[in-house]
Amino acid sequence: MKFRPLHDRVVVKRLEEETKTAGGIIIPDTVKEKPQQGEIVAVGAGGRDESGKIITPDVKVGDIVLFGKWSGTEVKIDGKDLLIMKESDILGVLEGFAKAKAA
Repeated sequence: MKFRPLHDRVVVKRLEEETKTAGGIIIPDTVKEKPQQGEIVAVGAGGRDESGKIITPDVKVGDIVLFGKWSGTEVKIDGKDLLIMKESDILGVLEGFAKAKAA
């Protein structure tokens, strides 16, 4: 199934967090927080301003982004856990970021 977000919404796939601390301590699943970094997998056409003109989104498919802890709506599409959120929920794009394993 192919999913296309509407207006200024984006679909984000969370990236895996490290399971070890810098000191080598393994973090158990029960105390892990959900990652706040993800990869954009789909982008809507953009929102409209007061005059009706479409505002092009600043993010594109493949961007690695940072978003708020409680941002977005969790959905499962084709067995993949994804987030749908408004572009305004994205805090910024991580430049030069080496991709981690996708969740």
